[in-house]
Amino acid sequence: MDTNIALNEISESISGLTAEEGLALLAERYPGKITFSTSLGQEDQVISQIIGKHQLPIDLFSLDTGRLFPETLDVLERTDSKYQIKTKVYYPDTQSIEELVNRMGINGFYTSVENRKSCCFVRKVVPLKRALAGKSIWITGLRAEQSANRGAMQKIEWDEGLQIIKYNPLMDWTYAEMLAYIHENNIPYNPLHDRGFISIGCAPCTRAIQPGEDPRAGRWWWEDSKKECGLHAK
Repeated sequence: MDTNIALNEISESISGLTAEEGLALLAERYPGKITFSTSLGQEDQVISQIIGKHQLPIDLFSLDTGRLFPETLDVLERTDSKYQIKTKVYYPDTQSIEELVNRMGINGFYTSVENRKSCCFVRKVVPLKRALAGKSIWITGLRAEQSANRGAMQKIEWDEGLQIIKYNPLMDWTYAEMLAYIHENNIPYNPLHDRGFISIGCAPCTRAIQPGEDPRAGRWWWEDSKKECGLHAK
């Protein structure tokens, strides 16, 4: 089927549906071909809760870059246990990491945007491609409010680089709506969020933000960029 036709059909079928309803519909239509990538941030915790609460037949996976906060890994354990789900963890290739570190240093990503993107590519993009292999639908926790780049994205879109349909069920959720849902449903979340870490990635590349700062300002704070790692290029 033509990609544009498929996108239009999916967009029409989920139009007006809640996140829960949209996930359930696509899980039914794409059995074994739908997967959710969780970074264990607040948005992703909402989706994990929906999948677990309704026991939707959707695969879950996360990328462990080797530089995550201990608190992030703890959220993974608590979430799987609470919702009786199994999040598959993907790791970067050992040889590729050794070559990267020996070439640019253990923290070489601070020296240039190019080096930082090389690190993200090895630790995140390559494992992501393995995780998405053979899948038709990729679910993410992206929200339009997160950044100008993400504000231009749609609930249903085609990822040209990864050749897969992407579904962003929380795209039109506000930050306030997301927090309310988390607290109302007692969803486990990273305690770093309460300390100003709104967007959480690798420990060396994430800081807390100050009042009034952009939500993505704490990611790669030392550089002037679109604040993306390459997973969600636009």
